[in-house]
Amino acid sequence: MKIKKQKVSPRQKMINLMYVLLMAMLALNVSSDVLNGFTLVDESLSKSSDNAGKQNDALYNAFEGYMEQNPEKVREWYERAYEVKEMSDTLYNLAERLKIRIAKKADGEKGDFKNLVNREDLEASTQVMLAPGSGEGELLYNAITEYRNNILKMVTDSVQKEIIETTLSTDVPRRDISLLKNWQEYHFENMPAIASITLLTKIQNDVRYVEGEILHTLANNIDMGDVRVNQIRALVIPTSKNVVRGSDFTAQIILAAVDSTQRPQIFIEDKLFETESGEYSVRCNKTGDYSLNGYMLVNDGAGIQTRYDFSQHYTVVEPTATVSASLMNVLYAGFTNPVSISVPGVPANKISATIAQGSGSIKSDGKGGFVVVPNKIGEEIKIGVTAKNEEGKNQSMGEYSFRVRQLPDPTPFIEYKDKDGNTQRYRGGAPFSKQSLMSTDGIVAAIDDGLLNIAFKVLSFETVFYDNMGNAIPLKSQGTQFSKQQKDMFRNLGRGKRFYISHVTAIGPDNVERLLPTTLEVIIN
Repeated sequence: MKIKKQKVSPRQKMINLMYVLLMAMLALNVSSDVLNGFTLVDESLSKSSDNAGKQNDALYNAFEGYMEQNPEKVREWYERAYEVKEMSDTLYNLAERLKIRIAKKADGEKGDFKNLVNREDLEASTQVMLAPGSGEGELLYNAITEYRNNILKMVTDSVQKEIIETTLSTDVPRRDISLLKNWQEYHFENMPAIASITLLTKIQNDVRYVEGEILHTLANNIDMGDVRVNQIRALVIPTSKNVVRGSDFTAQIILAAVDSTQRPQIFIEDKLFETESGEYSVRCNKTGDYSLNGYMLVNDGAGIQTRYDFSQHYTVVEPTATVSASLMNVLYAGFTNPVSISVPGVPANKISATIAQGSGSIKSDGKGGFVVVPNKIGEEIKIGVTAKNEEGKNQSMGEYSFRVRQLPDPTPFIEYKDKDGNTQRYRGGAPFSKQSLMSTDGIVAAIDDGLLNIAFKVLSFETVFYDNMGNAIPLKSQGTQFSKQQKDMFRNLGRGKRFYISHVTAIGPDNVERLLPTTLEVIIN
């Protein structure tokens, strides 16, 4: 039997339109902290890409020099190197052009992706990359695929192949295959403009990295050592140029291209330094800039002694550590906050942390990290870090401060099983199966925003139904579960009918009871 559609009144159409606009506004409400995070990542990737490009340019210059010295031996690898350069620049410039287009689509013709104004724009990348007939997402996908395949032909090492395939992968992550999106849709559909620009910057950075990997491989093929061993220099190779006060500055003092059958004499500040391995070590107790100066005396094949000077600058700095909240740059009162703490050159099992008495608690999570439970909202909590050095002594690495906030309000939703038995969350605003509604016992609440996933206990809530006269019928729940009256009302709801779940009271892991401002609209399908 054909179902006759009910005619929608102009007033109802207006209500529906306002609801769609509201949902769109909610979808556009992207956190400024998240947008700032994308900007910082984009800037970091850009710097990394520029540095990689400079390193690659140095390798191309080296190829030029080797070509002049020995063109017969170097020509094949020289030509392959510049083939790699042409392919890499083509893909890099394509990504650059797409960044410019997205910026102009978001901010107008004067848009600059380095200073994007409408960072939260969700339409720009979709139009540039996925618009029917003119979208360039498929072009980018094909360009990355072709570049990866051509590069892999130049690689024989299985480990290097795997690294390049992973770096330039165009596969949709397995966890998101169920979205039924291709690579370009997965990365650019309804994405904030700054997120799409950051992804394109990452692709540029990956291109420069892979380009450098191949250049080093080609250089090894021509045995660069044979080409560049035309000078003899004294070298100092430090373990690190930055030394923590209280630890040792360690360096290898060697002579490049020296005959291994005879050891050179090493003089530091005109004093003979006796060593079998060439390793030099001095305790650094004061911060500042220092220099290791000296020279080597070496006998050549004719027995003539030659002097080679060396100098190495190094800096002694105060002890430092890196402390960061794994979830975000704040800690939540009454909640177990995961925190990662690292000290350069120190293994995780030799790092300890403390907080002031009365501020809360901190302890190891047994996996190389820490968990912090602050007590008071609005106060600052300081984490003191200590590391055990190679001598077994504990050394302070400083204190690091975080602001303590209350956990944000959770979102109420209905949990149900889909046809495949997977747990799903219904958040309202879309048709919901009556069968699924009848099979669930009540509602749940949680913070589930992609960064946090924290369950709350629902204490009570209210459902509001409307009769044929438009009168509201509120019904109270039985704690977190639907009451018998509410269940009876569900049975009488027909397709297209709706009710509302509001006045949700919940309590979180911080033991703070709160009334949620969110209203859940349920539309029966």
